[in-house]
Amino acid sequence: MTDLARLTDALLTAAKTAGADQADALAVSGTSVAIDIRAGKLETAERSEAIEIGLRVLIGGRQACVSASDISDATVRALAERAVAMAREAPADPYAGLAEPGQIAQSWDLNALEMADPAAEPTAAKLEAAAREVESAAMAVKGVTQVEASGAYSRRAMHLAASNGFSGGYGRTSHSLSAVAFTGQGTGMERDWAAEGRIFAADMPGAAGIGQLAGERALQRAGAIKPKTGTFPVLFDERVASSLIGHLLSAANGAAVARGATWLRDALGAQVLPKGLSIIEDPHRPRISASRPFDGEGLPTARRMIVEDGVLMGWTLDLATGRKLGMSSTANAARGVSSPPSPATSNIDLTPGSVSRDDLIAQMGTGLLVTSMIGSTISATTGDYSRGAAGFWVENGQISHPVNECTIAGNLRDMLLRIIPANDARAHLSTRVPSLLIDGMTLAGA
Repeated sequence: MTDLARLTDALLTAAKTAGADQADALAVSGTSVAIDIRAGKLETAERSEAIEIGLRVLIGGRQACVSASDISDATVRALAERAVAMAREAPADPYAGLAEPGQIAQSWDLNALEMADPAAEPTAAKLEAAAREVESAAMAVKGVTQVEASGAYSRRAMHLAASNGFSGGYGRTSHSLSAVAFTGQGTGMERDWAAEGRIFAADMPGAAGIGQLAGERALQRAGAIKPKTGTFPVLFDERVASSLIGHLLSAANGAAVARGATWLRDALGAQVLPKGLSIIEDPHRPRISASRPFDGEGLPTARRMIVEDGVLMGWTLDLATGRKLGMSSTANAARGVSSPPSPATSNIDLTPGSVSRDDLIAQMGTGLLVTSMIGSTISATTGDYSRGAAGFWVENGQISHPVNECTIAGNLRDMLLRIIPANDARAHLSTRVPSLLIDGMTLAGA
């Protein structure tokens, strides 16, 4: 982290020397290890290390971003000179600019957030053993014909500094195991998956359980057929339900609002979910992958209500989009080394329901339980929604048989006002959204 801080200081000094009025600099380093097992054989074993630097300079309302993976003194100087030259040719943007010194984060407690596992990096051999255990457990499920298993680890660190006085950084770790299991042959082949990821290795569930779940899910897909065409209730399984809330969050993103390219553009203060349901962003949840103490512009992050009791309370904003809309930033800037900040959410919670997924299946009568989706045709301006789907047909409140090759359609504004949540959101996920039932969707199948 100290080396990254020195790099950002060097970038800021070079930018000032080259003629920048303002600047911010980002340095990111990372290590990753990945193992892939396919058909019982080691297919991929990779380890990578990388460091990247990025510089944004501002000159009289004009800005430019440059990046590099070389951190030599000569590259730092050349990067700053190139950025300043580019900024002088860039169009003026009255909304671009750094935070005022009084806006920036002054202190934070990284220990409380627990964003990085202090344990040593796992060896490739240990990751391979875990991936093979996942594969073995999936293959042990009778009827599974093939398995692709993976194990991965990453450690990343970042440091952000700006000419307004902000300087701060943090590290992250990630441990993950996954499996894709196949059953059947040829056109009758079906597949499903299971995966788990945690910040701390000690929090990971057992490898065998992950593989077994993937195998069982794949076996349940055997013999899938097209469902009926018509209007039916659709239950989005917890594994895919977060995509619906993701569409709402995208529509409430300040960048889309500033362009007028969102079906929520006139919905601030209006009902967008059923009463009793809220969407909360909390970037300070310990041991959660999207937690962060400050945003990509150095502003302190905080818990906020995006939707409260069904009512849309505000947009997701960084400094520039906030200025365009005459509002304050919500400290939601995200950025990489090669691009300026843009608004993005962190940890998200949808109010859970009081019933289980099985209760909703019984309640829906006859309809579709969606467990996977492919492709999409979604209009950002109207909210018209159409996606390919697969899952299980429900008849008289009971799962009847697997289905595939169907399309579900509706309008997001109407769909979201009719959601009924279950209580099965997984606690460790960054986006915690339970299974969601929506009545009266159009289903195109056989």
